[in-house]
Amino acid sequence: MKKLNLLFAALALLPLACSTHTGEPTISLPAYLTDSMVVQRLSTLKIKGHAAGDVKIKPSWNNKTYNCSLGGDSTFFVEIPTPEAGGPYTITLSDGKGVDKVLHDVYSGVVWLCSGQSNMEMPVGGWGKVLNYEAELDSAANHPLIRLLQINKHIAVKPSGEAVVNMGGWRPASPKTAYDFSAVAYFFARDLQRELGGIPLGVINCSWSGTPAEAWTSLGGVTEVGGFGEPLETIGQALVDSAAMMDKFNADVEAWRRAVKEDSAAIDYGRFHREWPVVHCPGLWNIDGLADFDGIVYMQRTFDIPASVAGKKLELKLAKIDDDDVTYFNGIKIGETVGHNKDRSYIVPDSLVMAGKAVVTVSVRDNGSGGGIYGEADSLCVSGGDWRLSLAGDWAYCKSAGPRPKSPLHQNLPTVLYNAMLYPLRDISLDGVLWYQGCSNVGRNEQYSRLFKRLIGDWRSLLGREDLPFYFVQLAGYLKPEEIQPESAWAALRQAQADALALENTAMASAIDIGEADDIHPKNKQEVARRLSLAALKNIYGRADVIAEAPKVASSKIDKNEACITFDAPVTIDGDAPKGFIVKTASGRWLVPQASVKSDTEIALTAPSAIVEVKYSWADFPQGNLRGATALPVLPFAIK
Repeated sequence: MKKLNLLFAALALLPLACSTHTGEPTISLPAYLTDSMVVQRLSTLKIKGHAAGDVKIKPSWNNKTYNCSLGGDSTFFVEIPTPEAGGPYTITLSDGKGVDKVLHDVYSGVVWLCSGQSNMEMPVGGWGKVLNYEAELDSAANHPLIRLLQINKHIAVKPSGEAVVNMGGWRPASPKTAYDFSAVAYFFARDLQRELGGIPLGVINCSWSGTPAEAWTSLGGVTEVGGFGEPLETIGQALVDSAAMMDKFNADVEAWRRAVKEDSAAIDYGRFHREWPVVHCPGLWNIDGLADFDGIVYMQRTFDIPASVAGKKLELKLAKIDDDDVTYFNGIKIGETVGHNKDRSYIVPDSLVMAGKAVVTVSVRDNGSGGGIYGEADSLCVSGGDWRLSLAGDWAYCKSAGPRPKSPLHQNLPTVLYNAMLYPLRDISLDGVLWYQGCSNVGRNEQYSRLFKRLIGDWRSLLGREDLPFYFVQLAGYLKPEEIQPESAWAALRQAQADALALENTAMASAIDIGEADDIHPKNKQEVARRLSLAALKNIYGRADVIAEAPKVASSKIDKNEACITFDAPVTIDGDAPKGFIVKTASGRWLVPQASVKSDTEIALTAPSAIVEVKYSWADFPQGNLRGATALPVLPFAIK
C-alpha cells in the first residue's frame, strides 16, 4: 500500500470539467461528473461543485437554464431532472467569472454500481484474463454506448466528500478501457444493453481485491454488528492522531528492512546449503515450522546441467509462488515477480549456463496465509532445446525475517472503504447495485450474516433509496472436492450470503458450479454476469418471460431411512443420477445416500439407517448436479 500521506493527498485531486475555450477555469466538479458519462434516465442529476460566482447550468436535453446561488463556502448545488434514454447531450456550466465548462458526449440511460473484492475487480484482460479474453476485448469496440467509470483505490478513516477516479473519469468501452476494468461489470452491462434495445449503459467499478465486508460498511454498522474491537480501536486512534501512528509504522518498516538486508548478506546464493532442512514442492508449506510462518524463506534446488545444453539459454519455470519472489541462478538474479496467482517463467542467459552442478535460489516472501512454491508439478522444471528436467521434489529451505510490518491503516480495516470510495458517490442516481464479495470473510459466517444485511441497509440509506435493488453473487466452488464436508466454512459463508435474501429487492446469482478447485478467481465471468442480468431483467425491467432463479425446495419429508424432497419447478440432472447430497443419520454419522429421481420435481434419498438431516451442495467445492431452466444451479440447502 502507498504511504498514507499520498493516499489522503489524492483525495484533494479533483478533475475539472472540460472547457470550450482556453483560460483559467473557475468551476470545479466532482470527479465522477465528466465527459462521456451516463446519467440515470428519468431520475435526478445532482450537481455539486465549487465556483467563483453564482452558477447557471443548461443541459441540452431540455435547454432549460437552472440557476444556482453560491453558498458561503463557494459551493453550489442543483438538481436536474433527466430524460428518457438518449443522447448525446451537453451540460454547460457558467458562473460569469471565468470560462464556461461543458460536459460533452453525455447520455441518459441506465447506471449500475458494482463493488466487492477480487472477483468483482477481476478485469477482462489485465491480471484476470477471463475466458476468451482476447476475443472479448476485441468485441468491446462494438459497444461504445457502454460507459465505464473506475473508482480509485484509497482509504479514509472518516467519510470523504470527494471521489477519486481513474482514466480521467467516464470512458466509452473499448479494448483499451475494458482491459483493466471489472469483467463482471462490463459483461453485465453488455448483456443488459443487448436485452434493453441498445440503450446507453453506465457501470461504476468500486472494488478492491482481498477486502472484507466490514471495510465497506459504515462505522455505525460495524459497531452495531460487533466483533471488531481491536480494528475499531485502530480507527479511533487514527481519528485522534494518524500522523503519530504512521511515524511508528515507518520506523518499524525501516528496522525490518535492515534485518532483511543483514540476512540476505549472510546467504551465499551460489552455494547449495546442504545443512538446510527440506520441504516438498510444488505445494504450499504444510510442515511444522513453515505452515504458520509468514515472512521470507530462502528455498534452493540443485541439479546437473548436461554438456549438450552448456552455453545455451534455459527456461526456468517455478509454477506459482505465494506471494512474491526474487530468483537467482548460480548466485545471479534472473527475475522477480509480485503476486501469488502468477506463473513464474524466467530465462537463464546462455552466459550463465555451464555443464555441471547448478543452484537455483528463490527468496519467497509470504505476506500471510499459505506460502511456498505451488501449482502443477509439470510447471516446475528447467528446459533448453530438447532437454527438460523436472524440479518437483525436495527443496532446501531457510527461514529468514518475519513479515513486513503492516500499516496500522490499511484497506481491510472496518469502514475505511465505505468512507473513501462509496461515500463520495452518495449523490449518484442508480438502477441498482452488484456485489461480489465474501472470500475474505470465510470462517466468520455468523457475523457475516448480520454484517452483510447491515451493509445493504447502509448502502441504501446513503444512496437515498431504501428499495434500491441489491444483487449479489454466491461464492464459487473452491479448494479440494470432498463428498462429505458438513462443516465446510465455505458452505457456511454461502448460506450467510443467502440469508440476505430475506431483505426486499435482493437477488442472488450463484457461481457455485463454475468454480475452479485451484483458483479462487474462476475465469467464466461471462456466466456470472448473465445470471445477474437475468435477475435484473426479471425484477427491474419487466421481462416476465425471463427465468431468473433455479428451482427451490417446496417441501420435504423425512421418514426413517428415507427422505423425499420436492421442488417448486422441474429440475434436470447433469449425468445419470443426482449428486451432491449428504445425510446425517441418527448415530451422528454423515454419509452419501442413494439418490434417485421420482419425478421431474422430486428426489428420493435412502440411507442404511434413520436420516435426521439432509444437506445439498454443502462443501468447499461441492458436486451438486441439479439445475433448473436457463441452466441455473439449484442452490445449496440444509433440511432437518
